[in-house]
Order: sequence, then C-alpha cells, then structure tokens
Amino acid sequence: MITIVAKAIVKEGQREAFIQAVQPMIEGSRAEEGNISYDLFEDLDHANVLTFIEQWKSPEAIDLHNRTPHFQRGVAAIGNLMESMEITKYQALE
Repeated sequence: MITIVAKAIVKEGQREAFIQAVQPMIEGSRAEEGNISYDLFEDLDHANVLTFIEQWKSPEAIDLHNRTPHFQRGVAAIGNLMESMEITKYQALE
C-alpha cells in the first residue's frame, strides 16, 4: 500500500472554489479499483491549507489514476487556485 500526502496552500479567497473544484476528482478517485481511500482535510490552524491523503494498492494503481480524466480535469481546475502544492509518497514499513 502507498499513501500520498498532497498539501496545498490555497490562495486567499479561493478556498471554497478549490473545494468545489476537487469534488468530482475525489468522487472519481474513490471509485477507482486501485484506491483504498481518498480524502481532503483542512488544517485546523490555517484555513487555506488543504491536504489530500490518499491510499493506493500499488504504484500501478497510482499510474492509472494519474491518467484518468477526472484526475487530469481536477488538477487543471485547481492550478490557478493554489500558491503551492507539496506531494509526498509513503510506503508502510512492515
């Protein structure tokens, strides 16, 4: 299993637009066979910091996900709503 943490710093005044723009991406991603979980979290101290935490069955599932229309549309929709995004991938140590 692979966990992805994608932390977005959303531009001032764009928080609600960002949340609305990613809803189809979240719903589509959750329906993918290789997805375990796909959630959006808000930072309790900084309202404009929104973080996706995703769990995937394999690297191949992530590759397929990255090519889906819902993911590509979502990424395009939020590009101008963010100041930055930091993406980190993790694998559990067993």
